[in-house]
Parts: sequence; C-alpha cells; structure tokens
Amino acid sequence: MSWRAGGVRPFVLQRVSAVYLAFFIVAFAVCMLVVRPTDYIAWMAFLQQPVIVVGVALFWLAAISHAWVGGRDVIMDYVHPDGLRVALLSLLGMFLLAMLIWVLRILLVI
Repeated sequence: MSWRAGGVRPFVLQRVSAVYLAFFIVAFAVCMLVVRPTDYIAWMAFLQQPVIVVGVALFWLAAISHAWVGGRDVIMDYVHPDGLRVALLSLLGMFLLAMLIWVLRILLVI
C-alpha cells in the first residue's frame, strides 16, 4: 500500500486519532475517579497541570482531525455538484478551525 495513494493517509489519521480519543476518554475517566475535583478552584488546579493541558489539547486536535476526515469523506461521497461540495468542505474546515482556535484559547488562558 503506497503512502501516496489518496486514501491511505486519511485512513491512518482517522484510525490513530480514534485510538487516542478512546485512550484519553478512559484515562480521563480514571483520573476523575482518583482526583475528584469538587469545586472551581480544584478544577482549575487540575486543569493547569501541564500534562493535562497537553493531553486535552491533543484530544481536541485528534477529535477535530477525526471529524475532518469523516466529514470530508461523507461530503465527497454524497455531495455530487462540485460547487456545493467545495462550499460544504470550506464551511466544515472553517468551523473546525474556529473550534480548534477556541479550544486552544481556553486552554492557554487557564
């Protein structure tokens, strides 16, 4: 299988991001069972730890890349007029980019 083939990179990206998303959700659930932040100050202290910030940032990066590949594939498969396809892909890309900027802003302000 060639890495230059059109669908190999998105396929691998979606699978890798899915594995990280599953790992993070399980790890975060276990962490919540152990740490149990109960008030705002405890949550802020928990979320300011560099490991947590990096893990959450990677989670959102994986989620957005996973959503891009899935959304792109659905649009490419089911939307046939070229103009509408380009418009929907552009809207999806702008929405996901705005979401990533919003999440990173939140993580960097904390």
